[in-house]
Amino acid sequence: MSGVKSSKSDAGGKAATPRVIKKYPNRRLYDTETSSYITLAEVRQLVMDSELFVVRDAKTNEDLTRSILLQIILEEEAGGAPMFTEAVLANIIRFYGNSMQSFMGAYLEKNVQTFMDLQVKMAEQSKGLSPEMWAQFMNAKSPMMQGMMGNYVEQSKNVFTQMQEQMQKQSEQMLSAFGLKR
Repeated sequence: MSGVKSSKSDAGGKAATPRVIKKYPNRRLYDTETSSYITLAEVRQLVMDSELFVVRDAKTNEDLTRSILLQIILEEEAGGAPMFTEAVLANIIRFYGNSMQSFMGAYLEKNVQTFMDLQVKMAEQSKGLSPEMWAQFMNAKSPMMQGMMGNYVEQSKNVFTQMQEQMQKQSEQMLSAFGLKR
């Protein structure tokens, strides 16, 4: 099932059922859990709260989750503090239709997850810090920060190496299928 992934589960340890949001032709979003219309900002808050949800077309039941998430990103990018430069966006566009598209998607997903894990670890380690201690913690020269960033860089390098190895295996399989050997 598609939807925004979350690690939440019910008391029995089973994966929770995603919250269903219906999108109507008038572009309104209806939250079936609260039986009320919601805004895109409220859907964004669901994402921020790591709520498991899926957005479905009210008429066809088509999964529209990705398009809604892209719409939220578009609004955030237009909001004055964009995350992506024009060069990054242009490079992402260039990967569509490219033989590397699936590899790039997997690489970005793993890298963002690694970065999110680092962020969680930083939040855990910084609980109870005063503003002065937080500033010191965030100093790029602090041993703790260097260790965490070093971990992130190492994990990022490992993801890239795995991607390269996967590409090499696929190339070898393709060449072997054509009777060519490396």
